[in-house]
Amino acid sequence: MFNDLDPLLHSQLRLAVMSLLISVESAEFTFLKEKTKSTAGNLSVQLDKLSEAGYIQIVKSFRGKKPLTTCSITKKGIKAFEDYVNNLKQYINK
Repeated sequence: MFNDLDPLLHSQLRLAVMSLLISVESAEFTFLKEKTKSTAGNLSVQLDKLSEAGYIQIVKSFRGKKPLTTCSITKKGIKAFEDYVNNLKQYINK
């Protein structure tokens, strides 16, 4: 019997963001945009979805006069990511 894959993490861009955030303390929006090769608009929408689910925390501030958005993964997000990976392994190993 297979466990369901988290539909929120089954999106390529959201999974890419979570994969990046799992290995760093935090990441700036521009870093995530560059690494995922996504548009600012699409990335912003996907980050909002992850934030609403409690998987990431978004902090908006300023660096000088420029807006700065920083993201970090939450404990809930770490568990969701680990569960997703473990569930995916069940599919691969069967």
